[in-house]
Amino acid sequence: MDFENAIEIKRLTKKYDGFTLDNVSFEVPKGSIMGFIGQNGAGKTTTINSLLNIIKWDSGEIKLLGKEMPQYEHEVKEQMAAIFDVLPFNDDLSAKQLTKIMRGIWKEWDDDCFKNYLERFQLPYTKKFGQFSKGMKMKLQIAAGLSHKAKLLIMDEATTGLDPVVRNEILDIFLEYLQDEDNSILMSSHITSDLEKVADMVTFINTKREYSVFYKAGMNRTKGL
Repeated sequence: MDFENAIEIKRLTKKYDGFTLDNVSFEVPKGSIMGFIGQNGAGKTTTINSLLNIIKWDSGEIKLLGKEMPQYEHEVKEQMAAIFDVLPFNDDLSAKQLTKIMRGIWKEWDDDCFKNYLERFQLPYTKKFGQFSKGMKMKLQIAAGLSHKAKLLIMDEATTGLDPVVRNEILDIFLEYLQDEDNSILMSSHITSDLEKVADMVTFINTKREYSVFYKAGMNRTKGL
């Protein structure tokens, strides 16, 4: 793939009454995991929702997988997965039913890959999602996200509320996923120990609209927004 950064944000601005995300810029290099942390109300979710085009930003530029958003949104979303702390699937569905739905949504959906993840995570094939625990629901999202050859995972507090054993299992999956150097992850989390384990770099944003990017190699860059 002929791009250097899985995510590029330049001068991203979004204004609400009483809140402004102002002039945010950072990059997630292809083949890396970036942790995204910050105080409540600092703008993490606004940034992620802008990346996913859930909300319309006021100004700035966003590129995902080398493609400008929102112009190439459909093409980009074929190659990415978003994972949230709340299951986006109907509680009345089962994994068996979800397979049929996903097959009609994703061009690259792989039934065998999905079943392999279900077996690895010990998730039942016919049980309704409403009977799943929080940890099972998170594993289900990850299994679905990794079964259509996604090159970019964007996660918003996806490991929050999970016990350490489940979190470590999920983090190991992410490290395996990054063995393919074309794959990348942006991971919003307030669990710094998780990020210390897997992240190549961490972007921190605070309510003063200041952000810093820290690299494991010891480099850091601090910006005022």
